[in-house]
Amino acid sequence: MLENYFAPLIKKRRCIIFFDEFPWINTARSGFMPAFENFWNRWASQQKNLIVVICGSAAAWMIKNVVRNRGGLHNRVSRRIRLLPFNLSETEAFLKSRKVTLDRFQLIQLYMALGGIPQYLKEIEPGESTAQVIDRLCFQKDGLLQEEFNNLYRSLFDDAVNHMDIIRALAKTSAGMTRKEIIKTCDLTSGGHATKLLEELAESGFIQPYIPFGKQSKDSIYKLTDEYSLFYLHFIANSRTRTAGSWMKLADKSTWKIWSGYAFESICFKHIDQLKQALGIEGIYTEVSAWRQRGWKDGVGVQIDLLIDRQDLCINVCEMKFSVNPFQLTKSYAEQLGQKLRIFKEQSNTRKTLFLTMVTSFGVSNLEQYSGLVQKSFTMDVLFDR
Repeated sequence: MLENYFAPLIKKRRCIIFFDEFPWINTARSGFMPAFENFWNRWASQQKNLIVVICGSAAAWMIKNVVRNRGGLHNRVSRRIRLLPFNLSETEAFLKSRKVTLDRFQLIQLYMALGGIPQYLKEIEPGESTAQVIDRLCFQKDGLLQEEFNNLYRSLFDDAVNHMDIIRALAKTSAGMTRKEIIKTCDLTSGGHATKLLEELAESGFIQPYIPFGKQSKDSIYKLTDEYSLFYLHFIANSRTRTAGSWMKLADKSTWKIWSGYAFESICFKHIDQLKQALGIEGIYTEVSAWRQRGWKDGVGVQIDLLIDRQDLCINVCEMKFSVNPFQLTKSYAEQLGQKLRIFKEQSNTRKTLFLTMVTSFGVSNLEQYSGLVQKSFTMDVLFDR
């Protein structure tokens, strides 16, 4: 039918066939994939005026069955487009186009809960505060995101139980977990099965592996980077409140501080290009990593969540703090930061110059007292740069 319909059209002009949600067309016993392979190889690929685009939200399925296809579609993809969620700048522009006006502190809190998913952002109405949006979507009866967690993973993965177990395990630690730690915590069988699960979650944008400073890829640390999943597991999953004002009540507890710190760190990782631009090093080759040193006898355990290792023999050691007011450095915390730098320098054996860099929501109020310690300080505004 497609051949008959398009054959006369492409003689006159260029045409595009767009398959939306490609994986869901290929239902059991439909015979769709062999038919599509035949359609493409026998006829469509020969037509100069025809472009065929296939799209699927199930990224893992697309990678396995299309990009790495070993049958009729092997090596047939001419261009890949990985559609990522909006960043902060794009989220701000998108909401403005829909007449939604929120300041950047409200926007970043919204992003920490919903991420840059347009389908979620479309639900925001003009005149609502972030607290009202989260209340309505996540805690009120029939809210769009109240049951989204289970629906999301089960719609993307055939057997999503293990996928969700991994996400739940990663949600409990801001430091991330190694492959071995994930296998042990989630009671997985080592080998190909665990590798497949981690690859599927990474390809779908839920987790991201980072190579620790001075380590190799086999030592990768996996972190949960999907904002909604982290928010759901911290607040929605075990919440008994389903009334107006639920979020404001929850946001007044210590759990909020733990979650907001983790979520803000994740956002900074995702906006590393904006941080490099703010540092003026966008033209310098860099490697981004994290570092942790477990405690040992007479030693202190240390964790650094973001390192920007630069080719110009410098390293930006980033400390990220999210708070309602300008952050204030206390004497004890300044001493902890100084100790962290010393331990990192000693244990990593690096000879590079270390620049302590603070990224906070509203800046550091008493920075002048510790200018010799903190070399650079940025507010959340730099994360909104294009």
